[in-house]
Amino acid sequence: MRQFALSLVLICLAQMAGAFEVEDRASFGVADAAQPLKILSTADIGFFEPMIRSYIQNNPGAAIDYTVASSTELMKAISQERAPFDLVISSAMDLQTKLANDGFAQVHSSSVTQDIPDWAVWNDMVYSFTQEPAAIVVSNAAFEGLSIPRNRQDLISVLRQNAERFRGKVGTYDIRESGLGYLFATQDSRASETYWRLTEVMGRLDAQLYCCSSDMIDAVESGELAVAYNVLGSYAVNRKNEARFTIVLPSDFTTVMLRNVLIPRNAPAPEGAGQFLDHILDQSFLQDNGFAIGRFLMSGGNEASLNRIRLGPGLLVFLDQLKRRAFLSEWESAILQR
Repeated sequence: MRQFALSLVLICLAQMAGAFEVEDRASFGVADAAQPLKILSTADIGFFEPMIRSYIQNNPGAAIDYTVASSTELMKAISQERAPFDLVISSAMDLQTKLANDGFAQVHSSSVTQDIPDWAVWNDMVYSFTQEPAAIVVSNAAFEGLSIPRNRQDLISVLRQNAERFRGKVGTYDIRESGLGYLFATQDSRASETYWRLTEVMGRLDAQLYCCSSDMIDAVESGELAVAYNVLGSYAVNRKNEARFTIVLPSDFTTVMLRNVLIPRNAPAPEGAGQFLDHILDQSFLQDNGFAIGRFLMSGGNEASLNRIRLGPGLLVFLDQLKRRAFLSEWESAILQR
């Protein structure tokens, strides 16, 4: 009996060790709902809460269980653990496309989906509902007496000419851990060789590596960082301390991510998931309230410099294991020069 009990404990510990890592969680709506809609997302609660609130306002009896995880942990939860979520929302367009391509998403079609642009849907499974630029966020205090860089070459020049001022003060994604960071890096490398020169410069300055945009922006606000490269501009706008930093959409090219949503094949409540998905698309495209579609780009973007990431199978190229290893090896050589 004792051995049996020990075996159960070991099984439970093994399951816990293998479970995907949750960063945050919140519940909305009716507290005692029999079947709350379960959403797994990479978006911070504060970023997505307005969409949830508007849905509950239109559906007073609804309940939402919202779980936040990194893009890589989200991928693990759905593709490896088959975790029972009704909706999956992610900024990592390539990983979402892979989930759908590998059979982990179900088709959703409705009167609402018929009215969205072609660029915002792939195979009636993956739907995009935002356009969010990768921005450079710079500390105004750290750049006192210096010109704010407006493109990557400007940034390279100011970092090289003021190496001691910026040593240990430049941050970017750890693309080995961040799915969005890896997506941005591969897309930047496709757009221009300038990306690799900038990565080498940041590496020589002992670049600090982060998991996510929010942490990098926090570090710029606190003075820990002078520059954060490739953070989500949508996370930087409307910060309480926004006067402390400047958000730069690079004039050479601005990589634009399309945040997207899918319904997993094993969703416990697919009808409710479809209803919420339609609400997201309706609010983002049809209601013209600017939840995130173009809201930030309209205020500061140059249309000619926008490099929108295209939704579709082309995103799978850098997910090939050989290509991924080669890319990460080159990136590590450039960024890790300690």
